[in-house]
Amino acid sequence: MWWGLVVLVLVLMLAIGPLALGLVLVLLCVPQVRARVPWPSLSWKGAGISAAVVALVSAIVVVVPDGVLPIPGAGGLLATPAYQGQQASAKPLDVGEPAQHPWLADSLIDRPGPLGDQPEADSAWYGMESCRSMQFATDGRLVTLCRDRKGPLLRVVDADSLRPLATKRLPDRVETDDPVRADVCSGSRFYLDNGDRAIVATTDGRIQSIGTADADGEADLTVAQTWNLTKLIGDDDCLVRALPDWSGRIWWASYKGKVGMLDTVAGGAKILDLDERITQPFTVDESGVFLTSEEAVYRLVVDETGSAAVSWRTEYDRGVEVKSGQSVQGTGSGPVLVDDNLVALADNAEPRLQVTFHDRSTGAEVCKSAVFDGGESSTETSLVSVGNGVLVTNAHGNDSFASTALGFTPTGGIARVDHSDGECRVVWTNEASSVYVRPTVSWATGLAYIWTKRPSALGVSAWYMSAIDVRTGKDAFSVRTGTGFMHTTDLGYVALGPDGAAFVGTRRGIVRVKDVERE
Repeated sequence: MWWGLVVLVLVLMLAIGPLALGLVLVLLCVPQVRARVPWPSLSWKGAGISAAVVALVSAIVVVVPDGVLPIPGAGGLLATPAYQGQQASAKPLDVGEPAQHPWLADSLIDRPGPLGDQPEADSAWYGMESCRSMQFATDGRLVTLCRDRKGPLLRVVDADSLRPLATKRLPDRVETDDPVRADVCSGSRFYLDNGDRAIVATTDGRIQSIGTADADGEADLTVAQTWNLTKLIGDDDCLVRALPDWSGRIWWASYKGKVGMLDTVAGGAKILDLDERITQPFTVDESGVFLTSEEAVYRLVVDETGSAAVSWRTEYDRGVEVKSGQSVQGTGSGPVLVDDNLVALADNAEPRLQVTFHDRSTGAEVCKSAVFDGGESSTETSLVSVGNGVLVTNAHGNDSFASTALGFTPTGGIARVDHSDGECRVVWTNEASSVYVRPTVSWATGLAYIWTKRPSALGVSAWYMSAIDVRTGKDAFSVRTGTGFMHTTDLGYVALGPDGAAFVGTRRGIVRVKDVERE
């Protein structure tokens, strides 16, 4: 009888979520109900059996390899919709795609994503690992950086089974009292170069080039080359990000404002001290490197002596304080390239953040537009280019775990801001709450893929992969991917696979959404 009651409570939680447990507790406050409950007898035998069951379940979870089990949910499957919207038609964007970087793996934007044709959501549980950054190698395998309490792990994952094929532990996490430094220098970002090598800025001040396959094409993670930059940045600093320019030199940026480049052909390292804290990723085009510090946006170039130099520096409105949804004061995003030789970023203006467009050649501000009403706007997620405009997400209200616990949902919002003839305008705003996940735009489908959270009066934390029409901002479809804390995200982004599936890393693994396969 006792175990039957436990099973009943679990079934109710699976159906309606945490509310079931609350209802049970309320009922147990009634003496007549409490008297009828078949409480278990307190005996050594009963305690031993219970302990054995718990130990067996725990052992199974520990022994089963990562990626075999799905990410556990928190119930509420009948209290939240599994799917909303309808199948969309692919409408390729009629704007020019960004040029393919010659030193990077293929871009994701030309790949199709799901269209909402009976989409299926699968997941892989990686224990205590939070997965943030992922890209696809030319062989179709998924390369991802996850991290646990010790530090980052680089994995090669089978995109069909979501099981890891090779795993390499990278240097341990940074031991620091500065939470911002601990996050931006966590070694959780990388890029794949044109040889399918993962280039990682590690937590101990090195840049490593790691092959993702052996000579026979089997998944393998072997360090091909290492550049130690600790003497250049110092023991009290750390690397934020690395990225190649169009000549193959690897540029890097440190937390305390040092920027440099590695000439992988001629050798040697050049360094430039901006003396301004850097927390955001940077970007490159054929002419130079664009990055934001906490004070200004920069264009960096290689001068006639082969050294890194500042081409221009333009200050932006960094606001007066850290806003809700942010960890640091200053820019809300790194720079992103848009058409008409412009670069865009989100600032930290009060009361509403602004998307500003700058001339890439001179740094002059061309135009700016405030987004999100009500004085509730902030972001730390990168903008996404859509040709002559950008998508920007609102992180206001996402200040702690409690912000997305149970049925609570932050303010949210996603907007498109375009530039035309020297003027900026907000094309559309969608109220979807995309929490700390950078959207991905598919040029092939004309849809933006985002990770969303919905409010629930029943206290269910339901997470969705959602698609929005890039032209109109209207919702296309949303498919539920899971419920509960383990399905929250950690500053990740949506990655599109070569087969049209969409992937995102969560705090406990990887989720995949894919349309039903038809003959």
